[in-house]
Amino acid sequence: MKCYKDLNTLPEFKNAVITIGTFDGVHLGHQQILAQLKAEAKRIGGETVIITFNPHPRKVFSSIPGEIKLLTTQTEKKSLLKKAGIDHLVIVPFTQLFANQSAEQYIAEFLVKYFKPHTIIIGYDHRFGKGRSGNIQLLEIKGKEFGFAVKEIPEHILSEAKISSTNIRQALSNSDIDTANGLLGYDYFFEGTVIEGNKLGRTIGYPTANLHIEHEEKLIPGNGVYAVKVSIGNKEFAGMMNIGIRPTIEGTKRTIEVNIFDFNHDIYGASVNVFIKYYIRGEVKFNGLDALKEQLKKDENAVKLLIKRGY
Repeated sequence: MKCYKDLNTLPEFKNAVITIGTFDGVHLGHQQILAQLKAEAKRIGGETVIITFNPHPRKVFSSIPGEIKLLTTQTEKKSLLKKAGIDHLVIVPFTQLFANQSAEQYIAEFLVKYFKPHTIIIGYDHRFGKGRSGNIQLLEIKGKEFGFAVKEIPEHILSEAKISSTNIRQALSNSDIDTANGLLGYDYFFEGTVIEGNKLGRTIGYPTANLHIEHEEKLIPGNGVYAVKVSIGNKEFAGMMNIGIRPTIEGTKRTIEVNIFDFNHDIYGASVNVFIKYYIRGEVKFNGLDALKEQLKKDENAVKLLIKRGY
């Protein structure tokens, strides 16, 4: 898959079959839309092109910092769309200037000028242009003028994708990993950089990698203990992760800590990917470090039992 961030560097696409959207999470609901895109491209001997925006359009119009929580960062989305077999991904800078184009300008000076589409596959409720004045009917009218076809994504598929996105976010916020992963079609994951912590874990036999998440929009699951897989470089390790404020030591700041099994290396500054497999339990305030250590042993045993069962 080829990725572009500058409209002026776009190639001449061959019979471009285009769809437009955020595709946050690239989940199973989205996969049905991608399947329609790929099937049409195959039918006409064309190429699939996804147009998405950065930052998220809602972020541009939001006055509340951190209001938008996303399932995938731009890098993660690129990886998932590549895996899905898309030919081209175009990430368009979303600005107030771009948003202020009229619907007619959006079609003529953006879609037609840069993409020369053969077919545009879009939802019945897709809106574009200043004041969200453009719709699928206008695309169909302009398609006759500019020579592109418009195909509608069936309403039930579109609705399913929207419901899935909402349900996944809710499930993750509620620590319902089974539901979230089932709707995603893969294990929810995030990337973090290992930073210095207070090194308390190593004093009780459970050293942890403390993670800093660079992207403030990335949705982090609810507080609790999780069974995870950790990818460091090209190696994978099992482990358990705690998300929370660490009430046993009177913590107040939310942290993400991962105890990596059978691992004893200095990885400060390293980038790691954490894949969340199961939810183990909620965050609890224990009566001292001995009680915490005892519970951590139980958590470790629970995770290792899951590993034995195939994770």
